[in-house]
Amino acid sequence: MRIQDQLNHAHLNDENLAFYRAIGVDDLTIYPPPFGHQGDLTTRAEMADYLKQTRKQAENHGLRFTNIATSGPDEITLALPERDARIEQWCDMLRAMGDAGVPTLGYNFKPIGNFRTTSATGRGGAKYSTFDYEEWQREPKQYPGKQIDEASMWANIEYFLTRVIPVAEECGVRMALHPDDPPIPEAMGGAARIVSTLDQYERIFALAPSQSNAMLFCQGCVTEMEHDDVYEGIRRIGSQGRIVYVHFRNVKGTGKYFEEVFCDEGDVDMLKAMQIYKDVGFEGPFMMDHTPQIPGDDALSRAGHALATGYIRACIQAVYGR
Repeated sequence: MRIQDQLNHAHLNDENLAFYRAIGVDDLTIYPPPFGHQGDLTTRAEMADYLKQTRKQAENHGLRFTNIATSGPDEITLALPERDARIEQWCDMLRAMGDAGVPTLGYNFKPIGNFRTTSATGRGGAKYSTFDYEEWQREPKQYPGKQIDEASMWANIEYFLTRVIPVAEECGVRMALHPDDPPIPEAMGGAARIVSTLDQYERIFALAPSQSNAMLFCQGCVTEMEHDDVYEGIRRIGSQGRIVYVHFRNVKGTGKYFEEVFCDEGDVDMLKAMQIYKDVGFEGPFMMDHTPQIPGDDALSRAGHALATGYIRACIQAVYGR
């Protein structure tokens, strides 16, 4: 059973890789440099070479390079004029991943990113990433050019998936879609949201039936879903073999108010959750996500990463064994 952690390409260096291996990380995921038109990497061959070099660098530190993370471009999520060109670039990225032997891709499909409000203060003065719907409504932000209705969002994700999933299958890549954050199934900032319930995931799976069309099971976001139970969610998605990897994190609260807290103090019984992953046959990887800001920690939150990784390893050994 393996643990995964993530680096932005700008932080991909021997010091950080050695740190990850030292704290018990097994698998590496990265945010790669921009790819495609006007990107740092412009062709399939350049992307493949970059991924192969990254794999070699990771392996030099005893890590497996298993995943890249990216976001759905506005041209795709909003159906802008360059949509088809960006979809073809996405397909070339998948082909480059196949060339380099990188088997999974984590991604988002939303024109606006995550929503957060004033951070709560937790134990030891740590800051918790927080969402308070009432506070957010009092000072709504404007996102010019990002407005889109629900029907259009569904049409756009179907257009996207029916074109990229067959390529992902051919390349041996599984695409793992992250939930909306927060997972509130209503328009926010003027943009509809279609990845906020497990029923919506089932609809997305049906748009392009394939094991390459799967889920990044963000345990925190699923816990926050007002009408879904996180333990049943693990069973529901895990029993279909649709969980590619897990953001194994904890929260206090659900729906329209939550705080992202340390693994050991939230509302989720983490050992119970781990047992259910095992029961449905999930073999990992697990990774930390959104660690609280510990006072005095460095810019890369090393103390937070170490704490979460150690906690995850203990849960794995308690449930799956050594």
